[in-house]
Amino acid sequence: MAEHLASIFGTEKDRVNCPFYFKIGACRHGDRCSRLHTKPSISPTLLLSNMYQRPDMLTAPGVDTQGQSLDPRKIQDNFEDFYEDLFEELSKYGQIESLNICDNLADHMV
Repeated sequence: MAEHLASIFGTEKDRVNCPFYFKIGACRHGDRCSRLHTKPSISPTLLLSNMYQRPDMLTAPGVDTQGQSLDPRKIQDNFEDFYEDLFEELSKYGQIESLNICDNLADHMV
């Protein structure tokens, strides 16, 4: 039995553990997923969820909080400022090998 469970761990046949989370460390269903998201006890990667929020995604797309239309260049400038600030702050705690910021907003995440 243990051998069988070990052979299906993290696959679609595993009805307990989430195969998406097992493979990439993220699941599109998040907390609503019916399967377990087993987090590693140690990792060289630091995940900071939900840190960056695009200004055009806080309201209707393309509109800021005052109802003014947002220029795509302004959105890009906002992102670059955030990236630089984050990089500077994280650099205080050690060397950064890679800094990736994901824009994973989809209908099921709203």
